Amino acid sequence: MTHPDWECSAVIDQMFFFLDSELVDADRDEIERHLADCGPCLAKYDLERTVKSLVQRSCCETAPDGLRDRVLLSIRQVQVRISED
Repeated sequence: MTHPDWECSAVIDQMFFFLDSELVDADRDEIERHLADCGPCLAKYDLERTVKSLVQRSCCETAPDGLRDRVLLSIRQVQVRISED
């Protein structure tokens, strides 16, 4: 994804990927530059970061072992059924 001049809508669209450190370095750097210059986007980022932190602190249960594998298997089964129809 190439955004030489990130607009607010593009930054907001990528906000959760940014918060979760799931962006390539170049995109992360562009968003950081945008946030340094854009008060409204920075406020949105601060809000989302705070909410994420509160959720993480509130959730003390861990997912059972194998849950991820079972979810992925279910998704694959649905995909096969859809492709067969």
